[in-house]
Amino acid sequence: MRKLTLAFTLFLALTSTQQLFAQESSNTSPATSRAQNIFIELGGQGLTFTANYDSRFSNKRDGIGGRAGIGYLSVDGDKVTTIPLSLNYLLGKSGKYFELGLGATYISTSGDAEVLFNKNESNVIGTMSFFYRVQPEDSGFAFRIGLSPVFSRDFFLPYYGGLSLGYTF
Repeated sequence: MRKLTLAFTLFLALTSTQQLFAQESSNTSPATSRAQNIFIELGGQGLTFTANYDSRFSNKRDGIGGRAGIGYLSVDGDKVTTIPLSLNYLLGKSGKYFELGLGATYISTSGDAEVLFNKNESNVIGTMSFFYRVQPEDSGFAFRIGLSPVFSRDFFLPYYGGLSLGYTF
């Protein structure tokens, strides 16, 4: 329960910060407005197949931001639910960025599934992101690909990867 509370607190912190910047002027041009993304991801910080929202915390296309998502996978009665939350920083310009991130993913399994720990258990693991991101300067198709190492007290998987397709607005 303590791990779920930590994940929920991190989610609230990310969404609360976003609301603080929502009061800024909306008369900015698309190139200087805050980048927001919705995307689906295979692998990555969500570990399975996830739907995600990502946003910058200021009216810039790069810089610091955060993401939150949810994933669910069910195969032969085994179910895995994941909730990735993370902070990230984009370096680059002209719609091409390198993403560095650090976060946590809540994982809950049921059935006989064993995903990084015992079956029928919940856990929070640490995640990192080292992604190449193509994100238009105004709006349109967005793409991410890269490495997302995952870790806990018991293991470290340095070569876990991910692929994302989505839309920037």
